[in-house]
Amino acid sequence: MLYCADTIYNWPQRDKVAAPFLEVQKMSAELTQEPRENKMGTMPVGRLLFSMSLPMVLSMLIQALYNVVDSIFVAQISENALTAVSLAFPFQNLMIAIAVGTGVGVNALLSRSLGEKRVELANKAAENGIFLTLISCLLFMVLGTALVQPFYLAQAADEAAATEIITLGTGYLSLCSLLCAGLFLEIMMERLLQSTGRTFYTMITQGTGAVINIVLDPILIFGLFGFPRLGVNGAAVATVAGQFVAAALAILFNLKCNPDIHPRLRTFRPDGAIIRQIYTVGAPSIVMNSIGSVMTFGLNKILFSFTSTATAVLGIYFKFQSFVFMPIFGLNNGMVPIVAYNYGAQKKKRMLDTVRLSVFTAIGIMLLGLLCIQCFAPQILLLFKASDDMLAIGVPALKTVSLSFIFAGYCIIVSSMFQALGNGLLSMTISILRQLVVLLPAAWLLSLSGEVSLVWWAFPIAEIFSVVLCTVFLCYIYRKVIQPMGTDPAL
Repeated sequence: MLYCADTIYNWPQRDKVAAPFLEVQKMSAELTQEPRENKMGTMPVGRLLFSMSLPMVLSMLIQALYNVVDSIFVAQISENALTAVSLAFPFQNLMIAIAVGTGVGVNALLSRSLGEKRVELANKAAENGIFLTLISCLLFMVLGTALVQPFYLAQAADEAAATEIITLGTGYLSLCSLLCAGLFLEIMMERLLQSTGRTFYTMITQGTGAVINIVLDPILIFGLFGFPRLGVNGAAVATVAGQFVAAALAILFNLKCNPDIHPRLRTFRPDGAIIRQIYTVGAPSIVMNSIGSVMTFGLNKILFSFTSTATAVLGIYFKFQSFVFMPIFGLNNGMVPIVAYNYGAQKKKRMLDTVRLSVFTAIGIMLLGLLCIQCFAPQILLLFKASDDMLAIGVPALKTVSLSFIFAGYCIIVSSMFQALGNGLLSMTISILRQLVVLLPAAWLLSLSGEVSLVWWAFPIAEIFSVVLCTVFLCYIYRKVIQPMGTDPAL
């Protein structure tokens, strides 16, 4: 039986039964015992930043682990199976982009409404968010039926392995699309919990979904314990099973442990004004996340023109890089509200201290990730049952691409600072230019040399461009926004 964390905490036998949950609650207790505003403006910056970031870092690392383990099991089938799953990434990322972007818009409107004591508007935001989630789900169910095979044909070149890759990938992505309700509902329901500050429950939902996926992967892929051997399709079934369980838990937690909102779906009617408000905030997020789908789709086409093995290597890189980038994104999510609050409170020093600490921490994490790849690139590839051909292509590829880590941490934090200060257009500009105007054209131009080893240099080139652009924008924001703030009121 599952209990809400508040119920467990007050249960007489809690010390014996709920110890793991209570340890996690203790980490955020200091942030919940007194008004958040006071802590945003008074708690030591380092303590505040890491207290707010830690739960999100843990959740994202769990997701990264699931992504890597999923591909490791698929790679045991064949290299073509791994390539087929890797080619699905742009389509799956597009689904996530729309789900997350819609959730961001709902999150912003709902949180603001609760802050303004407009409970009815908050409820309507939740209702319309759920409605938009169902519409998005239906859209991708249709697209999954009609466009999956053309999507694979557009990426796969005329190669002997292409037929098998397209067959395996079409089955995998069709299942993920037709059963995408779990993905969309999980993301929306978790955003509703985050909107009211209940991130503890999202850790449970994400962790449970990831564990179920990891457990079911080998069982369904290889047909263990009497289950049928489903191959690549088994990976798809394991993925959607984890998403549906996570979605069910998130719905339960919203119903039982989220008293701040009470969506009433029986009497619901779509509200155009609220939907416009949701997408005013959410659309830029959708665009920024969708850019990654376009970039990956283009890279897959370029690399497949050399060999399908190069595409599989790109898929492995994206899986492994999530281990390095996810902690940065968790740190990011903790930093943004602190920067935004202290900007509103005109506390320049606290704001700059937060950004500075975030940048140094992000760079440290990225350097550690760079060191791991430079030292253990062959071992990373062997986790995915790499052939001699894959090692020959993959080792120099991972070592080259990982050089971009040197600059990426700084760029991620600075771009997020622009968003926190209300200049999200600058972040979107950096993202579009980096991925579509620099990285893809650079990769195509380098591919004309006929050497696949040169294509990977497009990543460091794009990141250097991003550093320069971020620094230019940072100087502009400092002069126009930060410098006029003057001295902190408390000083």
